[in-house]
Amino acid sequence: MLNNQSKKILILDGSIGSQLSKYVSKPLDGDPLWSARSLANDPDAVIQVHMDYIKAGCDIIETNTYQASIPGFMKYLNCTKDESYELIKKAVLLAKIAIDKAQKEGILQGGKKPLIAGSVGPYGAYLHDGSEYHGYYTEKTPNEVLKEYHKFKISALVEAGVDLLAIETIPSKKEAEIIVELIKDYPNIKAWLSFSCQLDGTLTAHGDNFKDAAVSCYKLNPNQIIAVGVNCIAPHAVEALLREITGMPLIVYANSGEKYDPDLGWDNNCEKLEEYIPSWLNLGVKYIGGCCRVCDNYIKKIIDEVHKWEENHS
Repeated sequence: MLNNQSKKILILDGSIGSQLSKYVSKPLDGDPLWSARSLANDPDAVIQVHMDYIKAGCDIIETNTYQASIPGFMKYLNCTKDESYELIKKAVLLAKIAIDKAQKEGILQGGKKPLIAGSVGPYGAYLHDGSEYHGYYTEKTPNEVLKEYHKFKISALVEAGVDLLAIETIPSKKEAEIIVELIKDYPNIKAWLSFSCQLDGTLTAHGDNFKDAAVSCYKLNPNQIIAVGVNCIAPHAVEALLREITGMPLIVYANSGEKYDPDLGWDNNCEKLEEYIPSWLNLGVKYIGGCCRVCDNYIKKIIDEVHKWEENHS
């Protein structure tokens, strides 16, 4: 299924946080652990979120570990280092429980189990200051600190049995290269790499040339990186970023296009994400899903558009 030459478009899930908000009583926005707190406080809700996306027809579901980290759990949940490590592993278990439950209930699409991608967010997510959307921390954070941070999470995810890694919302070429090199220590695992980018169509969130960063990281580890692309970006900004990238599979999971203000919340100015899908697929996108504010109902729209495109290109 993860063959880079596969003609099938694989469907990812959507937002964990937005989908979780349907099942938890306390708002997640503003929490320093964001959706990752639910691993400890609301595991049944996490299972339900995975179930929702499985029912929608996703080929790949992500673990609820974007903002999970050893230091984060130690600081905000008063966990020990070992307990924090186990909590990250628990996220994989919850995804497995959801798949098993879906299988028993007979709701797997075509009877085929979805793959589990272990979410590996940027160091900036742990900082809880929005810095994953500019990446300036990479200028002052030593490489060894970034490497150690990611190594613990990746080790836990791999040990717990993920099928692949989702290296996502990475704002800078520097941090991306560190992670891409790091996963060579886990030669049997595949991964995709997805950057957070500016809306200008050329730059990563940190200001690196996106094309240069994408190509450089892919060439660093072509045996393990199955796709490179963008996530958590407004749909209208995707095509300009990807249209000059050739020679590698691409991945896109855009957000709804809404803007978030810490004081005011979401502005509710959604873009019609599904209208952009044919152009993305024409560019060579092989993996497609949703990010912030894109829930299971929208994943179904994405699937419909992908099926239409595949029928026209069969």
